[in-house]
Amino acid sequence: MSTAGTRMPVVALVSGRGSNLRAIAERARAGDPPVEIRAVISDREDAAGIAWARAFGLACATLSPKGFPDRDRYDEALAALVAGFEPELVILAGFMRILGPAFVDRFEGRTLNIHPSLLPLHRGLHTHRRVLEAGEREHGASVHFVTRELDGGPVVIQAKVPVRDDDDEASLAARVLAQEHRIYPQAVAWFATGRLRFADGAAWLDGHRLDGPMVVEPRNEDTA
Repeated sequence: MSTAGTRMPVVALVSGRGSNLRAIAERARAGDPPVEIRAVISDREDAAGIAWARAFGLACATLSPKGFPDRDRYDEALAALVAGFEPELVILAGFMRILGPAFVDRFEGRTLNIHPSLLPLHRGLHTHRRVLEAGEREHGASVHFVTRELDGGPVVIQAKVPVRDDDDEASLAARVLAQEHRIYPQAVAWFATGRLRFADGAAWLDGHRLDGPMVVEPRNEDTA
């Protein structure tokens, strides 16, 4: 937990453009959330998020799964690499590999992820397409603790957006992404200041067990 004048050490994992990393890093530079991103690590050398992080002045590393005999060996190596930076929190910012027990257990209660759906709905990939195909009228994003169950850890905070009649995957994804950039830094700030924690398989905020996520309604400009 960070205190006045200190920043919690964080490691971020990315596979793609890293827009959520950027949202957190830019706000962290101003002190909110009060974190120090000690390293950005990717499984892809060509990840746009790594290029952006380097330009932003963050330490970066890549660890490709190529050359590892199986997922467990890769996860062990990734966990060792992350641990070397001594983070108190790991944030997944578009990291597209499924992390196994070798990683998840080592950082249990200290890993957050952002997912583009209103969990537990639509775990996994292609969430925007699946929402549209199902004819649902509401969509959104969720921040959750990472557990062994894919996209199944306790949800901390969600933001909702309405699904419009003229939406396609691209338009819906853009509005959901705007919400991701709002709620992920918020969850990180809660954790860094000691307000958010993981215990007994649940998320706790301000000393109270969250039986359901905190919900953020979109601003008017986010639904236009």
